[in-house]
Amino acid sequence: MIATNIWFWVGFVAFVLGMLAIDLGIVHRTPHEVRPKEAAIWTGVWVALALAFAGGLYAIYGRHPSLTFLTGYVIEESLSVDNIFVMVLIFDYFRVPKFCQHRVLFYGILGALVMRGLFIGLGTAIVSRFAWVLYVFGVMLVITGVRMAFKRDEEFNGEQNPVVRLTRKVLPLARDYHGKRFYVRESGRLVATPLLLVLVLVEFTDLIFAVDSIPAIFGVTTHAFIVFTSNIFAVLGLRSLYFLLAAVVDRFYLLKYGLAVILTFVGVKMLAAPWVHVDIGISLAVILAVLGVAVAGSLLFPKPTSER
Repeated sequence: MIATNIWFWVGFVAFVLGMLAIDLGIVHRTPHEVRPKEAAIWTGVWVALALAFAGGLYAIYGRHPSLTFLTGYVIEESLSVDNIFVMVLIFDYFRVPKFCQHRVLFYGILGALVMRGLFIGLGTAIVSRFAWVLYVFGVMLVITGVRMAFKRDEEFNGEQNPVVRLTRKVLPLARDYHGKRFYVRESGRLVATPLLLVLVLVEFTDLIFAVDSIPAIFGVTTHAFIVFTSNIFAVLGLRSLYFLLAAVVDRFYLLKYGLAVILTFVGVKMLAAPWVHVDIGISLAVILAVLGVAVAGSLLFPKPTSER
C-alpha cells in the first residue's frame, strides 16, 4: 500500500522540503558557528522525528515495516559517522571557517538527497527486474566489510586528490575565502571560492559512501519507500551529527570495525537469504549490539594519544 499510494511520497517530500526551509530560512538564516549544544538539540530533533515516523508505520502497518525502517535508519546513521570523519579531514585541511561549515553541509545535503534518490530509484528498478543483483550487492558488502576492517587510517592530501586537481583545472579559483559566498568577481571575471571546492569534495565523498550504504539498505528491504525514507532521515541528520561529533569522532576508533562487522553481516544475510531467514527484529538487535560494543570499547579503552 505504501508503494502504490502517491500521497505517501508527496507527503514525505513536502515534509523534507519544509524542514529544510525552516533550517536554512529561519534557524540558520544568519551564518554562525554551530555549538555542540545546538547540534545536540537538532540531533535529538531528527532522531525523534525518525522514531515518530517508525511509530506511525507501526500504527498503520504493524511491526515488520516499522522495524525494517528502524534497521535501515540505524545502518545509514552509523555509516554516517565514517562519513563525518572524512568531512572533518576535509574541513581541517582547507581551514574552512566554522561559521561557513553549516552552509557547505546544507548544500552538500541537498545534493546528497538528489543523488540518493536517483541511486535508490535506479537500484529499485534493477532489483525488481533482475533479482540476482541482490547477490552482487551481498558480495560487495562482504568485500567492503573486510576491506574496512583491514584498512589503515589515511591522512587527507588535497594536493594529490584527483577531485581537487580536476576542479582546479575546470574552475578558476580565488585564493581566499569570501565569507559564505561560493562565487565572487575578481578583475571583472567570475571565479569560484575555496568554499565551492570544499562543497564539491563533500558531494563526491557522499557519492562514494552511497556506493556502500545503498546496497546495505537493500540488504534489509527492497521496499522503495522504506529504503528512501530511512536513507533520507539519516542524511537529514548528518549535519547536526557532524557538529556534535566533529571534535570527538576520532575517539571512536573501534567504530570502523563495528561497521565492518555490520556490513559483512548484512552481506552474508543477503547471500544466505534463499536458505536462512533472519527475523528483522534479530537483525536490528545484532546491529545495535555491535554498535554498542564498538562505542563502549572505544570509550573504555581509549586510543593512545600518540596514535590519534
